[in-house]
Amino acid sequence: MPTEDSFQKSEGAREIRKSNNQLAMALELPFVLVGTVGLAVLLGFYLDRWLHTKPVLTLVLGALGFVGGIREIIRRVK
Repeated sequence: MPTEDSFQKSEGAREIRKSNNQLAMALELPFVLVGTVGLAVLLGFYLDRWLHTKPVLTLVLGALGFVGGIREIIRRVK
């Protein structure tokens, strides 16, 4: 039979776990945004060099990477 002490300890453990999860998400989200934009710009840069289209694909894929990063952040925050 659980005692009141064990109940309070489990409540405290849940609160600590919740705050740790929130901290981990807050530290992870900037990397998600920078990673998606960076990967898209890098891919666009190499495609531009290969197809000789200068900054067109870099800008287009960079914008798509930004939109994808924002969508991923919104999905993870919900």
